[in-house]
Amino acid sequence: MTDYLEKFEKMRIAGKLAAQTLDMLTENIKEGISTAYIDKLGYEFIRDNGGYSAPLYYRGFTKSLCTSLNHVVCHGIPSENRILEEGDAVNVDVTAIVNDHYGDTSRMFCIGSPSVKLKNLIVTTYDSMMKAIKILKPGIKLGDIGYEIQSHVEEKGFSVVKDFCGHGISTTFHEPPNILHYGRKNTGIELKPGMTFTIEPMINEGKFDTKMLNDGWTAVTKDKSLSAQFEHTIGITENGYEIFTESAKGYSKPPYL
Repeated sequence: MTDYLEKFEKMRIAGKLAAQTLDMLTENIKEGISTAYIDKLGYEFIRDNGGYSAPLYYRGFTKSLCTSLNHVVCHGIPSENRILEEGDAVNVDVTAIVNDHYGDTSRMFCIGSPSVKLKNLIVTTYDSMMKAIKILKPGIKLGDIGYEIQSHVEEKGFSVVKDFCGHGISTTFHEPPNILHYGRKNTGIELKPGMTFTIEPMINEGKFDTKMLNDGWTAVTKDKSLSAQFEHTIGITENGYEIFTESAKGYSKPPYL
């Protein structure tokens, strides 16, 4: 019991820094900046607030965060050459390490006015994550999380990416269990107090199939349809859950300001 309370205290600190980083970026992401500039801002903010950027040098990744634009599903690599333009949608995924504990979170951003379809995709993605989070408590099963997300998303006419999933997280970036964003009720392992993991649905406008680009990191939709994602790091308490990566400024989904 004591162990998990100590762990939660450290996860709160790491999660808070990750969320504060996204809050800062929310006020800086606009048309005309490069994704490399987003990366620089994120790296410096985490460093200046006593943390480390977990993606930097992780398995050879060369940047401090991920910027996934439009039909990029996840793990987009920031670049000087990619300038944000009117109509773009970008997911920014931040993971901060503080005191050897990890806080992992991502948020969608729209440049200019999104199309109706893009707006619906983003809202559906965010709502599917929150629907899954709201059922969390000891005794429910991992399949219930996937079911909540999949049933909501498919009802809206979108599809759930199956090649990537959420994951356990604490003093290691990725650890068991895998948190699938699709599934059947009452299947999989049972949630217990003290468990910490991410829920991070990746939802496609078209089909769920993805393919990997030659850089070995960037995953894109096979049919070039738009993709969206949100992510929170969560802990299971004695009678419910705690979100470690909530925005102190109340930023949830676009439009933020």
